[in-house]
Amino acid sequence: MEVQRSLVDCANPEAPSATDLEAMTADAARHRTSEELEAALAHIRGAPADNGALELIVRRPAVDEREVLETGALSLDEGLVGDTWNRRSSSKTPDGGPLLDAQLNIMNARAAAAVAGPIERWALAGDQLYIDLDLSGETLPPGTRLALGEAVIQITAEPHTGCGKFSARFGVAALRFVNSPAGRALNLRGVNARVARPGTIRTGDTVTRLS
Repeated sequence: MEVQRSLVDCANPEAPSATDLEAMTADAARHRTSEELEAALAHIRGAPADNGALELIVRRPAVDEREVLETGALSLDEGLVGDTWNRRSSSKTPDGGPLLDAQLNIMNARAAAAVAGPIERWALAGDQLYIDLDLSGETLPPGTRLALGEAVIQITAEPHTGCGKFSARFGVAALRFVNSPAGRALNLRGVNARVARPGTIRTGDTVTRLS
């Protein structure tokens, strides 16, 4: 069974049903080996430092559901509009509400391809934005702002690390890869961000690091 991508326009109220992660996982490609992942490092390190591209937008309408968007809206209050971030509790906030510094989860598109394979499987990682840009701490320290489409987002200091779900979906070797010293330096598992200026974003938008 081929994994289907749900293409959703944020202005279209007749949005198709979300992709079920259970179905995606059941049809999963094989897990990458440590050797294959290490071989991908040079390509990942070649990601642009200043002007990249937004390769994939993924909304999470419910637990273990994904919607792949061609067009999305970023909001100061909701993050990616229609996502469940603002309904997720956190032990790091005084009232147990959603953590603003984890409003958006971002993954390097090259790292996603290395661990997941074809773009149809990237959404399994659980991030909302997949961009072809160097996400290393040296290039994008906390506080860095990125312009994409009409919006601006700001990288936060909140860590984004691999977990049990990541291992189950992509394999133990992939978890070790993103959590290795090189993986952490490059932020291969990804980074967290918050919306600094709301606006519309589209797949293919240029992502520009602002000085």
